[in-house]
Amino acid sequence: MAKLEITLVRSVIGRSEDQRVTVKTLGLRKINHSVVHNDSPAIRGMIKKVSHLVSVQEIEG
Repeated sequence: MAKLEITLVRSVIGRSEDQRVTVKTLGLRKINHSVVHNDSPAIRGMIKKVSHLVSVQEIEG
């Protein structure tokens, strides 16, 4: 199964509450903090919602 490495690249300051909650739910805390999640429709939906704040890389394994 593919995995996704998600990195917070922009601040959540001044963003709407639902975007802040989405970033927190993904497990991101600070700028340049990265997390790895299994690729799933739920994770893809969260990434799409905050795509302007994060960068995503697919990793094998």
